[in-house]
Amino acid sequence: MIQWLVTVAALSFAAFAQWPDFKAAGAPRTADGRVDPGGLAPRAADGHPDLSGLWERGIPPGGAPPANPGGGNFGAPPAPGPRPFQNLPSMFPGEGLPMLPWAVDLRRERLANNSKDHPDAHCLPLHPVQLHFHPQPRKIIQTPGLVAILYEANGGLRQIFTDGRPLPPDDVQPTWYGYSVGRWEQDTLVVQTRGFRELMWIDEEGTPGTDSLRMTERIRRVNYGTLAIEVTVEDPKTFTRPWTVTFNQRLMPDADLIEFVCAENNRSEGHLVGK
Repeated sequence: MIQWLVTVAALSFAAFAQWPDFKAAGAPRTADGRVDPGGLAPRAADGHPDLSGLWERGIPPGGAPPANPGGGNFGAPPAPGPRPFQNLPSMFPGEGLPMLPWAVDLRRERLANNSKDHPDAHCLPLHPVQLHFHPQPRKIIQTPGLVAILYEANGGLRQIFTDGRPLPPDDVQPTWYGYSVGRWEQDTLVVQTRGFRELMWIDEEGTPGTDSLRMTERIRRVNYGTLAIEVTVEDPKTFTRPWTVTFNQRLMPDADLIEFVCAENNRSEGHLVGK
């Protein structure tokens, strides 16, 4: 792990304490006043689950840290160091991620070059696949017709339209976050996204994705404190077949985002060194 990634993570963990405690209204609580993560998932006015809240990055199903009785969250923030899902190939033991040879070579070259060209190192937006596993939290705001995701990482904003509009055509102007539309299948929000910029990094260690990448997310709020997410990626220019990962995200109750302006006084950029 190169130094800039560790530094960003460390700043994120330290920053949680900068927002004063504020008790979320309406949250199910235990007798000692802590939020009960196993409580019922809230419902929006239209009857669908309400995904709104501040959420912590993807963790393996059942892999949440133990409860922290002394803190407002369900557990202490993960310690700095190796993190789950920091690279996608590690999630596919055996055959590995089904990449085409050129993608394997590019990923190897990026990693050997100390990942100095990663967009995150230059305060540019991150790919939504990586953002699912980024250590800085994200806030979901659900409204009729739109689900917005505010990412603390580089002050990102993603819009998922649930108002019935179709995805734009294939020749749409590509963007960092792509174009997303969602629909409800019972209690699961199904999100389809396309229109990404060419050769973005979709994990920390340089796995590429092209403008042909299509992403489908299936998001469920299984209880008050847990999102279950399934992500399927299809990119015939990069991968030999579609692939899917599943993970959970944990609610961070009684907390909120803080301002994170990555480009402000960014002195690290001039010290990034490749091979």
